[in-house]
Amino acid sequence: MGDRLGGGSVRQHPDLTAPALAGDRQRVVVLTLLALDGVLSAIAAAFFLPAYLGTVPFPISALLSGLVNAALVWAATHWTSSPGLAGLPVWCWLLTVAVFFLGGPGDDIVFGGAGAMQFRPLLLIVLGMVPAAAVLRRRLTF
Repeated sequence: MGDRLGGGSVRQHPDLTAPALAGDRQRVVVLTLLALDGVLSAIAAAFFLPAYLGTVPFPISALLSGLVNAALVWAATHWTSSPGLAGLPVWCWLLTVAVFFLGGPGDDIVFGGAGAMQFRPLLLIVLGMVPAAAVLRRRLTF
């Protein structure tokens, strides 16, 4: 090296540790947004669940919500190595669906109906959770 570097002062380079902190903040923000997307997916699925195709009940929102949940979990697996955190969007989705089972003011309910329509919430939970659980299981096996 010679005497080119001998006269300089030794100093700390703060930019060497900054990216790790910025990466953690970015990870927290992204996982929070994915959890919020899980809540929005549950809201949309619950309110579009009583959709009809002509005169036939057609709960396509349950299937779409499952696909969205799978995509959210897949995205979360790229931001964290923890399976619990990767499942955060689905946990928020499930919590939101559970809140919809509670009666609101004036005993308003989201999931109601007679006959075969009573099974729509069960269909929503199964179709909403199974694709996301499959993505998480695949992540755990690799």
